[in-house]
Amino acid sequence: MHFTKVALLALILTATATCLPAQAQAQRLRTENFQVTVIHNCANDGPICDDVSYVGTNLNFGEMIRLNGTTVHTICADGITPCRFVGYQFHSGQYRYLVTHEGTLEVYRGRELLLKEQGIWETPE
Repeated sequence: MHFTKVALLALILTATATCLPAQAQAQRLRTENFQVTVIHNCANDGPICDDVSYVGTNLNFGEMIRLNGTTVHTICADGITPCRFVGYQFHSGQYRYLVTHEGTLEVYRGRELLLKEQGIWETPE
């Protein structure tokens, strides 16, 4: 069987493309006052990801913030294994942003809850 250089290159590129990580997955949460886009940047399909992005927009003032964070899970009975997915957590100085699987946006300063708004998950455009 004889392959030309072009055919061989096409075969290699096709095989390589199937090994590349999938595109980042984005979800959007809309609350009364905020729109939050969460981007899951990890290439694996597993539940744990230490490379999640947060793009939040204040719908009243148009201010935007970008943060990096991680997924959050409960821990199973063995004390090690991640169990139920809780949501996403992001930090900015002394502030912690929690976006839950149930669609709640919570903002904390230390342990003090500053904001809690229930939202609706939407499909990003």
